Amino acid sequence: MKYNFMANKSKKANKKSKESAEVEGLKAELADYQSELEQSKDKYLRLFAEFENYKKRTLKERIELLDTAAEDTIKALLPVLDDFERAKKSAEDESTDESFSEGVQLVYHKLSNTMEQLGLKQMDMGDMTFDDQQHDAITHLPVNDPTKDGKIIDIVEPGYLLKGKIIRYAKVVVGKYNP
Repeated sequence: MKYNFMANKSKKANKKSKESAEVEGLKAELADYQSELEQSKDKYLRLFAEFENYKKRTLKERIELLDTAAEDTIKALLPVLDDFERAKKSAEDESTDESFSEGVQLVYHKLSNTMEQLGLKQMDMGDMTFDDQQHDAITHLPVNDPTKDGKIIDIVEPGYLLKGKIIRYAKVVVGKYNP
């Protein structure tokens, strides 16, 4: 009987070693799957982040494209606005007989308001000091006063900003001191 008992014990030990080998194999397989899962998660997160960046970039490009399209249209209408302003200034001059009719005045205001709603703003000339980042000097005019050196003497065409970006530089005449 002892022999049988030992044989059973040996069979149980073999069975346990087979089971433990099988468990170890399953644990190794589980570790491989977990590693693969982590890699898949990492790839997914990177892909998701890349897609989010793509969406943001395309949205920004689309907004810039719309602004650019509006910029071209507004640039084309600036000479019309300039002509309206010159006509208005001429009509307001008391030395002329020209008048600025009420209908033309309404059209002028409507055009100005529409341009403002689209983000167009006339540059503030401020202290009238020449700044090559905002002004385009057409010519220099000799002045006798040293305080007027480098100052804007006359504005030929006003400058305009569209949503904070310069779309037309102000064309100015700058004073140059000649002692």
